[in-house]
Amino acid sequence: MKLESMYQDVILDHYKNPRGRGLREGDAEVHHVNPTCGDEITLRVRLDGDTIADVSYEGQGCSISQAGASVLNELLVGAKIADARRIQESFLELMQSKGRLEPDDEMEEILQDAVAFAGVSKYPARVKCALLSWMAWKDATAQAAGGEEATAQAAGGEEATAQAAGGEEATAQAAGGEEATARVGAVNHHNREIS
Repeated sequence: MKLESMYQDVILDHYKNPRGRGLREGDAEVHHVNPTCGDEITLRVRLDGDTIADVSYEGQGCSISQAGASVLNELLVGAKIADARRIQESFLELMQSKGRLEPDDEMEEILQDAVAFAGVSKYPARVKCALLSWMAWKDATAQAAGGEEATAQAAGGEEATAQAAGGEEATAQAAGGEEATARVGAVNHHNREIS
């Protein structure tokens, strides 16, 4: 069996049998959209000290975006935040390689099933699909770990930051017209469009 075919089987398995799907209680929630493909994900993170206790999500979109969320759940639940960030950085490096990075044994050990997305990195339009849940996880974890600050990156590169206290809702308008909304309290919400 060719390696690419095996990778496709891994992605298809995660798409058809998603791990961690279904929203559960969390410390932070974000909603990200990939307008290029129509992918959407709402993702929640629950922390227990410096450990990721749970990552739950609901989403719709292509098999790559939905399988990416499943792989993320499988890799990160139970991990220390610092270790999870290293995994996320390795995945980002793989996705930004444009197919030029051949995963070695060390990367395969770190990324496990996520290494199946190596072929996706050759297709820039599909990279956004693969990264959607990972960017959502990064934002939700920052909110959950940092407490009261939510940051959104606008399409034009400007940054909008909203702060709220006591469960109030704050909205910041970015220069490009995009809106980032955060509600801090029992669950943090953060909407973001991946451009």
